[in-house]
Amino acid sequence: MDRTNERKTGGIIMAKAAVTAEEEVKQRIAYKSPYEQWKEAEGLPTYRGLFVKNLYDLELTPWRSSGAGAAAFLNLDGTGGFNDAYVAEIPAGKSLKAHKHLFEETLYILKGQGATSIWLTPEKKETFEWQEGSYFSIPMNAWHEHHNASGIEPARYIAMTSAPRVIDTFNNYEFVFDNPFVFRDRYNGEEGYFKQKTPAQQWSTNFIADVRACPMFSSGFDRGGGAKSTVFRMVNNTVKSHVSLWGVGAYKKAHRHGPGIHVLIIRGTGYSLMWQEGKAMERIEWGPGSVFVPPEMWFHQHFNGGADPVFFLAIGWGSDKPKAGGKAYIYKSVKDGGDQIEYEDEDPAIHAEFEAAMQRAGAQCKMDYHPYCTAK
Repeated sequence: MDRTNERKTGGIIMAKAAVTAEEEVKQRIAYKSPYEQWKEAEGLPTYRGLFVKNLYDLELTPWRSSGAGAAAFLNLDGTGGFNDAYVAEIPAGKSLKAHKHLFEETLYILKGQGATSIWLTPEKKETFEWQEGSYFSIPMNAWHEHHNASGIEPARYIAMTSAPRVIDTFNNYEFVFDNPFVFRDRYNGEEGYFKQKTPAQQWSTNFIADVRACPMFSSGFDRGGGAKSTVFRMVNNTVKSHVSLWGVGAYKKAHRHGPGIHVLIIRGTGYSLMWQEGKAMERIEWGPGSVFVPPEMWFHQHFNGGADPVFFLAIGWGSDKPKAGGKAYIYKSVKDGGDQIEYEDEDPAIHAEFEAAMQRAGAQCKMDYHPYCTAK
């Protein structure tokens, strides 16, 4: 017997009033996910859209649960709800409250200097210092506390986390923020865990003193434009990240991947094109402090539009998310079933606009290998 509109009270089955279609629509409109409810309780604003122009002057709000800090959430469209980011500031001479959580978190220091303490048990803390340009990862469910070492200037950082999918999956704040489980396979309180390791193209380290000064290697995939990169393998091993550098007068090939890759511009100016196959392009103008997230399966292409090299940090999770049908992204030509558009297959107008951008910047196109280049 169908009892979907009944409920049981004291052993007696009571009839449940039917929900009309109009009431159901109202309920759906009013619905907020567990993650959105948690953000609301934190009392912080949320920035949405395809990108944020400048994180350095982004307006923040007092963050009551952190103690002295101020912050704002970033839920950019390209995350697809798989991850998020937030920007936080620590006032001069202050510390944020110690806390832990069951989601992953990776931090880049935008400005300032300070230290972070991490521990599993109070008697065994490890504290390491950081500065502008430092990059590190918080072990999942480990206690951590951030300190500003300057008595004059605030410190500001951006953190990318997996909070949305974790909070929405478990829908229990005590489970997420007060869980006793220890991920000893990731972090067991060992000494020296946050000392920078020897650099490599696939760099296994949990702390980088200054990503802006890290060695760069020839790209492991043919993205073009003379790009070099370094890939980071950190404690939060489902979060992948890399830095990318390429010079004046060049741009990368269009490609696509999964959701949630936060691209943070550290040096240089330029623009990116992003589009769904068969649809109009979105153009994003960026400079130092800009961050954007290409949506899942959207092609995107990065252009150095200035007279200086471009350097960015990409932090995310979605590159490992398989495509529909369970297939992985492959960086070879779309003509061969891959997810990259080779230069000879792109719209000629793309390169023409890039050459025009070079003229406006007082620079020259150096892509004489490009089939549509006029600077040969």
